[in-house]
Amino acid sequence: MHAPLFLKNITLEFPGKICFTDFSAGIQPSRRIFIIGNNGSGKTALLKIIQGLLEPTTGIVENKQKVSFGYVPQLITDFADLSGAGRFNKALSGELAKHPDLLLLDEPTNHLDALNRRSLQKMLDSYAGTLVIVSHDEEFLQSFADTLWHINNAKVSVFRGRYADYQNALQAKRQSIGEQIFRLKKEQKENQKALLREQQRAKKSRAYGKKMVREKRWLPALADQKKSCAERSAGQKQKAIAEKRTTLRGQLADLYLPKIIRPVFSLSAQDIGRRSILSISRASAGYAGRIVLSNINLVLGGGERLAVTGDNGAGKTTLFRAILDLPEIVKSGDWDAPRAADIGYLDQHYAMLDKERTVYDTLAVLRPDLPPRAIRSLLSVFLFRANEEVEKKVSVLSGGEKARLSLAKIAVKTPRLLLLDEATNNIDLETKDQLAAVLREYPGALLIISHDRSFLENIGVERWHQIVEPAIGFEPTTR
Repeated sequence: MHAPLFLKNITLEFPGKICFTDFSAGIQPSRRIFIIGNNGSGKTALLKIIQGLLEPTTGIVENKQKVSFGYVPQLITDFADLSGAGRFNKALSGELAKHPDLLLLDEPTNHLDALNRRSLQKMLDSYAGTLVIVSHDEEFLQSFADTLWHINNAKVSVFRGRYADYQNALQAKRQSIGEQIFRLKKEQKENQKALLREQQRAKKSRAYGKKMVREKRWLPALADQKKSCAERSAGQKQKAIAEKRTTLRGQLADLYLPKIIRPVFSLSAQDIGRRSILSISRASAGYAGRIVLSNINLVLGGGERLAVTGDNGAGKTTLFRAILDLPEIVKSGDWDAPRAADIGYLDQHYAMLDKERTVYDTLAVLRPDLPPRAIRSLLSVFLFRANEEVEKKVSVLSGGEKARLSLAKIAVKTPRLLLLDEATNNIDLETKDQLAAVLREYPGALLIISHDRSFLENIGVERWHQIVEPAIGFEPTTR
């Protein structure tokens, strides 16, 4: 690409929602631009605007040099006979074969195992054109990004540098914002007190004037004049204070800090204990006529975190289905697992949530012994606070909201064993941090399938079991 592509004053709005406003940027040749932001902030829409597949509400995209595009969406509907990783590899190879000047990718590392991730990185390393990528994958961001576009609070901020540098700058900014919020709230309280003092002073002044007139020490005209001056002075002071309060409220509204979840679980580590919760030995699992895994041996106790790794199709999800004792699974050997009611399961599609229930009912059916106020209080911890949020049906929730509701289910009726199957796919970095914060506090045994190494380290995983080959078995490792 011999000249940059220009985005000029781009605004994107939908009915009842502003994604971002007045965004201008040039896309320089050979840049590695990553678009980050919360679910629903407009990241995918921005990719489509860049290549002309979506018209912005206002603004233009200048492409005077006729830059050519390659695009791989997050949801690939072609190649239905292939796995998610297979579909992505096929689609990416097809786009690269066109030799585009600018390649746009939407969440490319979803569904990719370690082998496919290395293949993707090698492919992108050799790509000479410009990359614009939507991603929540921190390891991927660390490896490739040299420019970040962060969509947040209806604005797009541009940061040139590595993701680690951006994180440090963001942390410093958040600390500064926290201090500003504290100062502004304190100033608000002081202004409120000043307003009350001014109102009391004006009231006393009026009472004093009436008294002086009654005692004939002031003529009514003088009292009226003093009253008028006092009211004018009080009015000016009150107006100044009110204007200051309005300014402070506006400043507070512009400042944003991620909301923090501090869960309280229905079970404690003491309740769960440190003894073995899951024990599998000399076992195999598969489907009718086909063994997928054999020689399975693993033990997991309370408070332990173990990651199951392996290539796509190796049988990781089959292991989970066997632990859940699903009817389609055929298994042999010794399987000592908690009963179904004591196992929590969280996958990337949040399939264990009933789409027809409301947010409130999702928890209420689990704990009919709790009064409505207690249910609402727990939902508030997981950031479902307004009535319209609590009364939403699961079917209309975003990916991040489904993740938070799934976490709330775990808190209100804490399972002894928790299975996570690629639960960080498709959720934004803020929700991922919230998920990690809850899982660090979770008191039970945790078995997780994930390709997100930084997330695994964040939740305290110290043990790995790698599926070496389907139908061959497990290789325990510690990293």
